[in-house]
Amino acid sequence: MLQTTMRDWNVVVTVQEHGYRQAMALLRDFGAVAKTDFFNVLVMRVTDPSRFIEDLHGYLESLPGLRTSLARVMPVTERFGFQSAGEFEARIKAGVEPWLPRLAGTAFHVRMHRRGFKGRLSSQSEELFLDHYIVDRLRQRDKEANIDFSDPDLIIALETVAQVGGLSLWNREQRQHYPLLKLD
Repeated sequence: MLQTTMRDWNVVVTVQEHGYRQAMALLRDFGAVAKTDFFNVLVMRVTDPSRFIEDLHGYLESLPGLRTSLARVMPVTERFGFQSAGEFEARIKAGVEPWLPRLAGTAFHVRMHRRGFKGRLSSQSEELFLDHYIVDRLRQRDKEANIDFSDPDLIIALETVAQVGGLSLWNREQRQHYPLLKLD
């Protein structure tokens, strides 16, 4: 079985109030689960984050009563550590570079959920920073993309737990299919 710590996660889970024990028991079937220093926030290490969200979704479809313990589940595909706001911004820019071809010609936005680094990172400022970085990088390549909050084709999820961050990219169909992502 995989072991996890607060530093090597690839899934962030927000638990409903009074659902902590049930969530821990449920999630242990899918990977290693660890507590964090943040209220009702767990982290996990799973073998395949994409497969995990599909497996969890299927499991909860068959046993919907278990879903009540989970508020939000967010797998990430890119993970990084950081020690400063400047390093954080350098890491998120590097993390989205491979996605630029997929973002070209789309409507998108960034959604950040920050836990920790209070006063040194602002979720709204970092969302805008990355939104504009992507648009500028695409324009440098003679490509376009629009920042859209009402009906985006793609949403970039940006998660932090203490001084570890993670990124993932979700299309409209995935967001509709996996309601626990809660990106809209």
